[in-house]
Order: sequence, then structure tokens, then C-alpha cells
Amino acid sequence: MTVFAFTFYVFAVSTVLGGLMTVLSRNPVHSVLWLILAFLSAAGLFVTLGAEFVAMLLVIVYVGAVAVLFLFVVMMLDVDFAELKAEMSKYLPLGLLIGVIMLMQMAMAFGVWGYSEGVETRIAAPQGDLDNTAALGMLLYDKYFMLFQLSGLILLVAMIGAIVLTLRHRVDIKRQNVIAQMHRDPAVAMELKDVKPGQGL
Repeated sequence: MTVFAFTFYVFAVSTVLGGLMTVLSRNPVHSVLWLILAFLSAAGLFVTLGAEFVAMLLVIVYVGAVAVLFLFVVMMLDVDFAELKAEMSKYLPLGLLIGVIMLMQMAMAFGVWGYSEGVETRIAAPQGDLDNTAALGMLLYDKYFMLFQLSGLILLVAMIGAIVLTLRHRVDIKRQNVIAQMHRDPAVAMELKDVKPGQGL
């Protein structure tokens, strides 16, 4: 067995184990930690396949942001997980049925799996002097520059639209008016009291 094959099998087993333990773990904090292990193992698989950029994106976005956010939410919220699991147990037969159907579909898909002709030569084809990340950057910012910028503008418009649609000014909430605070007259806002010694307020 080569070093590449051994590394691949280690990361593959770790990914599957992390995914299973994420679902089967009773403690939600442990589930998030197992999920982080699955993400890191998947990133290792991407590195072995030569996709370093996707691996670093997986580590930065999912492990560094999403999984840590899950961990903070689970640890900070006072959620009664025993009651939550008791309610979820009612839907266990339906979940098992859906799982069996998905396994059957995956078995049917992998049963007829095949590779096109010349796949070995395409995988082993040299990529030039550029590495994976540089080639992807040249492709995004050269050939598909306008599409990349337009997609960013579409996401910006969607974000602004979501903020505008969900922004509600309620009249029963006291809000801070910074301009009024800055322009208030100290003579009106404050009152000086001359308190004599030994005399209470």
C-alpha cells in the first residue's frame, strides 16, 4: 500500500466516523466536535486530490466559522435536549424510511457508476507552472471576471433587500438619537444644585 492510499483511507474513515458520531452522539457539544473532525478530514481528502484551495475554504469557512458558531450556540443556549429528543422520537420511523430510500438510491447510482474513456490521462495531465489556487484565481479574475463581479453585486443587492424587508420601526421602543444628544443644550440638560454641608438632598 502506498503512502497516498494509506492517507486517503485514513481521511476517508475519519470522515465517515465523524459524520456518524455527529448524528449518534448524545451530547450536542460532542456532536459539534465530531462535525469539526469530519470537516477537517474532508479537507484532508481534498488536499490528497490536489484541490488545496477547496480544502482551505472548507477549513476557513466551515471549521473556522460555521462549526464554531454551532458550538457557541449550543453551549450558550439553555435548550432542554432531553425534551427535544423525546419529540423527535415520534418521527423516527419516517426518518428510517427516508434513510433506507436514500441508501437504495445511492446503491443504484453506484451500481452503474463508470468512467469515461481517457480519464487516467486527463487526471494525470500537467497543469502547467501554476498551482491549483493560482490557476483558479487566473480563471476567475480573467476569463470570468464580469460574471464573478456580477454575482457579487447580486449577492449585495440580495443582502440589502433582506435588510430593508425585515427592518421595522416600532413606535413602542425607545431608540437612541445621536444627533439630538450631540446638539442638546447643557443648560437645559443639566441642573446644578447647591447642597449645603450637612444638609441632605
